[in-house]
Amino acid sequence: MLYREAGQFKTTYAADQQLFPIRQDRIGLIALLAVAFLGVPMFASEYWFSAILIPFLIFSLAALGLNILTGYAGQLSLGTAAFMAVGAYAAYNFQLRVEGIPILVSFICAGLTAAGVGILFGLPSLRIKGFYLAVATLAAQFFIVWCLTKFPWLSNNSSSGVISAHNIEILGYAFNTPRDKYLLVLAIVVLLALAAKNMVRSTTGRAWMAVRDMDVAASVIGIRLMRTKLLAFAVSSFYCGVAGALYAYCYLGSVEPDGFSLDMSFRILFMVIIGGVGSILGSFLGAAFILLLPIFLDILLPFFAGLFGLPFSSATVSHIQIMVFGALIMFFLIVEPHGLARLWQIAKEKLRLWPFPH
Repeated sequence: MLYREAGQFKTTYAADQQLFPIRQDRIGLIALLAVAFLGVPMFASEYWFSAILIPFLIFSLAALGLNILTGYAGQLSLGTAAFMAVGAYAAYNFQLRVEGIPILVSFICAGLTAAGVGILFGLPSLRIKGFYLAVATLAAQFFIVWCLTKFPWLSNNSSSGVISAHNIEILGYAFNTPRDKYLLVLAIVVLLALAAKNMVRSTTGRAWMAVRDMDVAASVIGIRLMRTKLLAFAVSSFYCGVAGALYAYCYLGSVEPDGFSLDMSFRILFMVIIGGVGSILGSFLGAAFILLLPIFLDILLPFFAGLFGLPFSSATVSHIQIMVFGALIMFFLIVEPHGLARLWQIAKEKLRLWPFPH
């Protein structure tokens, strides 16, 4: 088979510890990035860019941020959408009030602002954990949305709190078309995903996983719990803040505080659970499952209804779609509770041992 390690010898420690030690993984990643950066812009329509690809990448980034906090550091959070809202409104205010600031710098500052807020709401993690911590982060969801609604200065004195994103211009080039915005979002997501992949393999990532597995034992071996937990909240909130800025500037164009609802936080949490807790790849697989499967069912169910002559109205098809979607989520969690990333890992392990898979 093509997926074999035979003949791939590592002669240095650096070669053995590289990001993708198997040659086929490196080739596959390069091919995937080539398709994403070169192939997709050539053939995809504006609908695919605006309605499917851009939101998929943005929610993958938000799920990645939550996965760093929940999957690697073991700290439950239900305020992901609120940190996205902080990023969106922070980027808007940096663009509005700091003359001449580059849009990419605004995105970075938005992420740093969200990181600061994340540290503030991560302070209860020093005393509580588990579901109690989830309730504490739930307070961020309601408090931040309330602040964005009650303080008109944050939305430039908009009565409803709605903000409209500024035009995106980088080095004199205007990113106006969905294709341009897709390439911008893709570049940012790829860079942050590679940074997260390296981060979880570093000393910081190992400290997060030690705290996740047993914080008392981690403290005994010298890991500083306060620094480790708050750093996890900061990094997670930074990713969510950048995702929120991209959500406002590259996807919707205008957002309101109520758009970052608790429902969005739960959707991102489901992406992490279905994709795989503690997996970078799982964040992307979970986002694809949650976002793309309803679109697929929306196309497939009316087709079968017409094929068999079933008298289904659009409302009936919508209800069946929700039931099928829920049933598939339960099926995947029963078959593989560690998520879709684990199924992919098992398939790779069998390919490596083929024709003698165990």
